Amino acid sequence: MTFHWAWAVVFLPWIGAIALAAMPPRGRMPALVNLGVSALSLVLALVLLAQPYGVQGWTRTDALNLPFVLLSAIVGCTTAAFSAATVDAEGFDELRARAYHAAFQVFMGAQFLALLSDNLGVMWVAIEIATLASVLMVAVHGTPSAVEAAWKFFILCGVGIALALFGTILLYLAAQPVIGAGDPGLSWGALAAVAAKCDPGVLSLAFVFLLVGYGTKAGLVPLHSWLPDAEAEGPLPINAVLSGLLLNAALFAVLRAKAIVGAHPEAMAPGPLMVAFGLASLLLAGFALWRRRDARRLFAWSSIEHMGLATFAFGIGGVAANLAGLLHMLGHSLVKSGVFFAIGAAAQIKGSQKVADIGGLARSHPGLGWALALGIAALAGLPPFTLFVSEFSMVVATAAAQPWLLLPLGLGLLVAAAALVTVLQRLCLGAPTPDNPTEDAFSLPGGVLWASIPTWLHLVLAALLALAAPAGLAAMLREGARVLG
Repeated sequence: MTFHWAWAVVFLPWIGAIALAAMPPRGRMPALVNLGVSALSLVLALVLLAQPYGVQGWTRTDALNLPFVLLSAIVGCTTAAFSAATVDAEGFDELRARAYHAAFQVFMGAQFLALLSDNLGVMWVAIEIATLASVLMVAVHGTPSAVEAAWKFFILCGVGIALALFGTILLYLAAQPVIGAGDPGLSWGALAAVAAKCDPGVLSLAFVFLLVGYGTKAGLVPLHSWLPDAEAEGPLPINAVLSGLLLNAALFAVLRAKAIVGAHPEAMAPGPLMVAFGLASLLLAGFALWRRRDARRLFAWSSIEHMGLATFAFGIGGVAANLAGLLHMLGHSLVKSGVFFAIGAAAQIKGSQKVADIGGLARSHPGLGWALALGIAALAGLPPFTLFVSEFSMVVATAAAQPWLLLPLGLGLLVAAAALVTVLQRLCLGAPTPDNPTEDAFSLPGGVLWASIPTWLHLVLAALLALAAPAGLAAMLREGARVLG
């Protein structure tokens, strides 16, 4: 039997989840085991990156998914490190600690499977597993507000996943007369090859359901309201994987569907619908940023803004805009997860996650404060980070393809950037607010460095991706942009 590295990447976290569920959650051992499994997953992702492209049963490796597999492994590893430093302050009892660590690795395995799956049905199952694991992590505190946020997450995303399932079934039905019954009817590669021979009406209807369904999980308007609640109430590390990973997996599923439907010249063009969803998300989130008083909710709204921008870029279409969208997804995941590490650390130091209670971090905690300041500047689209390059490329591609869209795009970018710069000043500059540390916060040796170092690492990677991306990665991203059409 042939060994497939893709399956190793998927199953290692699930084996780790079983071990963590069975392990007595005493002391720091579960957190360190969680970190060890995540580090090993990163090693396997690097090994997978060096393997030839191909299909391995229900999995596929190609230029489109491998950069996101590596990104997921990096964010998973740094999140596990941040979690090891902050989990004591969450105040979990033994049962909740066991559930939290096991659910984290269940989520990571499902995230990898969603990205690597060639079978659209398996991808749907993987995203549903990741969602259920996320719901458990959001609810793990058991407080009324956490349970309410988890239920809202579950109900809205349940609606979304049901719509996505119907869209997946429609894709299968559209291909069945051409491919026949069985697994090939759900294979992304097989569907893309025969899409031009399928019924264009069924393909168009399938894409509408898939975009709305998976768009719910990607945080797109109008079914976006679960995201701020989930990120405000769940354990601190969950923000990084929700905004940095789950949203990407959902939008990635939309991109796979777009490549199939877009291959039929008579099917509905996916672009205008994606542009509409993207602009609605960008504009609503951009104005909403001005009214947020809770820091974690504020950055959750920023995630809605940036997923809208990426969706907009893919809606414009063409290699240049697709490349901008891929870069934006990668850059947003790196920067946003780093910002959540920093704001999570600040919340434990100050004893509050309100913007008014977190101030002057650059003076009181320079390493953490300046990392947060640079991270917020990166989210605002300032150089030298990846989001500046991707947003500039979006503007250029839009000017070439649909110049009339520059007005709403520019308005959304400026409103959101101004709001984030204002928040940067409140959180990082000015007179420091008093510290009121949460009990057991940063009890590991090194203290707050466990949050500062991952944040700086993500910022460095985001800058390198913009200024000096490895030639192999750049070529892979260009090829992935061509795959999307």
